[in-house]
Amino acid sequence: MSHPPVPPFTRETAAQKARMAEDAWNSRDPERVALGYTEDSRWRNRSEFLEGRPAVISSPCVSSTNGMTAPDSGSAPTAMSSGNSTRTA
Repeated sequence: MSHPPVPPFTRETAAQKARMAEDAWNSRDPERVALGYTEDSRWRNRSEFLEGRPAVISSPCVSSTNGMTAPDSGSAPTAMSSGNSTRTA
């Protein structure tokens, strides 16, 4: 996996970063999905709250093929802001 573009973003690099996130989700590989988030990410998925990459990797919403969808579908977990965490949905 290549490194994502870093700020400041142009229209092209922003689109590239979004595509890389979508590709990671579509891979259905929890390890790859988790790399798109900071180590201290906090997620909310409906009533489930996750903290950190290990929780993201072990979460059924990421680690199973049931319920795991690309961020643009509206069903993916949302990373909540905590310092430098990335938000993709």
